[in-house]
Amino acid sequence: MSEIRTPIVAVLGHVDHGKTTILDKIRKTKVAAKEAGGITQHIGATEIPIKMIEEICKEIWRPNIKIPGLLFIDTPGHKAFTNLRKRGGALADLAILVVDIMEGIMPQTEEALSILRTFKTPFVIAANKIDKIPGWQSREGSFLKNYALQEEFAKKNLETRIYELIADFYKFGFNCERFDRIRDFTKTVAIIPVSGLTGEGIPELLMVLLGLAQRYLTSSLKLQVEGKAKGTVLEIKEERGVGVTCDAIIYDGTLKVGDRIAIGGKDDVIVTTVKAILKPPPAKEMRVESKFQRVEKVTAAAGIKIVAPNLEKAIAGSEFEVVESKEDIERFGERVRKEYEEIAIKTEGEGIILKTDAIGSLEAMINELKTHQIPIKKAEVGEVDKRDVVEVSTNKEDLNKAILAFNVKILPEAIEEAQKYEVKIFEGNIIYTIIESFLKWREELRLRKEKQKIEALIKPGKIKLLKEFIFRRSKPAIIGVKVLAGELKRGSILIKPDGSKVGEVKSMQKEGKNIAVAGMGEELAIAIDEVTIGRQLEGDEILYVEIPERHAKIIEKELISSFDEETKKAFFEYLEIKRRDNPLWAK
Repeated sequence: MSEIRTPIVAVLGHVDHGKTTILDKIRKTKVAAKEAGGITQHIGATEIPIKMIEEICKEIWRPNIKIPGLLFIDTPGHKAFTNLRKRGGALADLAILVVDIMEGIMPQTEEALSILRTFKTPFVIAANKIDKIPGWQSREGSFLKNYALQEEFAKKNLETRIYELIADFYKFGFNCERFDRIRDFTKTVAIIPVSGLTGEGIPELLMVLLGLAQRYLTSSLKLQVEGKAKGTVLEIKEERGVGVTCDAIIYDGTLKVGDRIAIGGKDDVIVTTVKAILKPPPAKEMRVESKFQRVEKVTAAAGIKIVAPNLEKAIAGSEFEVVESKEDIERFGERVRKEYEEIAIKTEGEGIILKTDAIGSLEAMINELKTHQIPIKKAEVGEVDKRDVVEVSTNKEDLNKAILAFNVKILPEAIEEAQKYEVKIFEGNIIYTIIESFLKWREELRLRKEKQKIEALIKPGKIKLLKEFIFRRSKPAIIGVKVLAGELKRGSILIKPDGSKVGEVKSMQKEGKNIAVAGMGEELAIAIDEVTIGRQLEGDEILYVEIPERHAKIIEKELISSFDEETKKAFFEYLEIKRRDNPLWAK
């Protein structure tokens, strides 16, 4: 038996461009307001049946639609979620790329385009926020009907924005046009002006998606209804009165109560039996819906909640499928293990520890941290425990004594150990906020350590003796000097450009007051021990502060960038003096 399954539609785009708001308008919900920070953190799923679409599109409805509805996957919009979106892209038959018409293509829009190109996913562009166009009077319903009612200057403003979008997308190799001007949808990407706020253009958006699915995807949507169910785990969570459940999308076959399924787990493949299948009512988002309908079976494509034993250690983001034999389980297990091993990181080296609630968020955070060259010691799905803290505390570098925890529990003993071992834990439910906080802490700690290291070092210094200010020629010699670069400290040893030692700075005075340090540009009087002006010194020489070899090595390798140009120049002059006789000095 074969029939057409519901197409899966991924909704992609830049953060804050209005993906969830558009879906909220379609399903008449307020999911966007419930998201942490207003940003979608996991892939959610919403099924919109054809009857509901017909009601939304009644002004422009065309009969003979055979598609049973649309299943939307609302994918996260922040750059960190590239891989989660890839999961969405891989699952999707079609995609909506949401672009703020006032902002155009942004970094995450570019990423979404590369994902769509990688997976060869057909897509349409929802040019959102047309209600913000100067002069535009936005109303719920058909864009084309409302367009006819606009003032000429408002139409002109809209056209300008659309042509700017067309030009921008052309730079990325896509031919685009406003949807009602397209003759061949296989060669041109449709731009549908919409407002997630008022609902304008939503009917056209849905009709274009249905038209594309029916005309071009019917053969790929043909479904072997009796085939074994395959799906993706969206989230594992505990439901009051039901126990641990699994939010999932079925993308192939039929799942029935009583089926044995294999799911990727934290330790190994979990094989369990489906006790109940819960389906959200039409147009309700799985992540926030509380009233589910019990069904005996469900056919792809659908977003469902599975009730089954032993789901506690199942991993969000992994696949699952119905298994009937030992061979099925072994084959599935091999595939899942390979996928998790490719993502999870376990090394013996230096680095932070990363713990997340799902494979997708783990993958996303690993990629984001790699772009910042942050070393990772361990990255895995699961709560933060005492072992994680002890393990990360063994890092030699304090900058790596940190744990990043996304959407997971931090056990009480882990908090105690973290205080004991001075391990910093960054937790939260918005990925980029955790990473931003961590990077800020890391930079502050690095600067603090660098400052401490610099303060402990003898730093470069270059001075000029001022012959007109010789106050005493010996025992000790007292003479005026000008600091040309770096700094001069009481106790510094001075050397000549030929490398010979002059003597120690015993004291320093400026404007009659004793001082301990002088910086570039300052003029002062210094007392130099064991030297006579007129014999060892003429009184007009350039002298350098002597730097111990170990200090010079640290300065050149780690701290040179923290000095100004004149100090850098003086330091390299000093190295040249020292390396004249020993080319390997301080290397």
